[in-house]
Amino acid sequence: MARNLDPKCKLCRREGAKLFLKGEKCFSPNCAMVKRDYAPGMHGAAAKRKRLSSFGLQLREKQKAKRFYQLLEKQFYNYYERANSLPGDVSEILPQLLERRLDNVVYRLGLAAARTAARQLVNHGHIMVNGTKVTIPSYQVKIGDEIGVKEAYLKKPFWISQEANLGKSNNFIPASFLQK
Repeated sequence: MARNLDPKCKLCRREGAKLFLKGEKCFSPNCAMVKRDYAPGMHGAAAKRKRLSSFGLQLREKQKAKRFYQLLEKQFYNYYERANSLPGDVSEILPQLLERRLDNVVYRLGLAAARTAARQLVNHGHIMVNGTKVTIPSYQVKIGDEIGVKEAYLKKPFWISQEANLGKSNNFIPASFLQK
């Protein structure tokens, strides 16, 4: 499937906010948003951020959410359509659907430093849901599902080095809209 391979820090600078796409780098002083807090490109430093219309504001927020979860337009649109078809407020249901993605849950659990790393772990078969290997990053996790790392992979050098860092990078606190 297609994915966005553009420079991650450039996306943060375009949105004018940290999207935490690069893992530990986003928490350090080397973050592009700390070094250059202006839009990317030739005119980024000289031009001030213009006041946006209501459509422009709405578009920027949609793009920010799309880039935060690293989804393409079609996939994000499908999540919106699904949230729209379910009963309730779309503005509450859409974040719930996005947060229940397996790659996002792996990231939130602290098993990966960034969503791209979490996506790779899922794709490569390291993650198990309820004792079954799942290789689909968009898999919707349900309440009560058990998520773990496949036993065979725990002996690999990556997981041995990760053992000391588990849970440190993200300081996971469940969002209020995820709790029942």
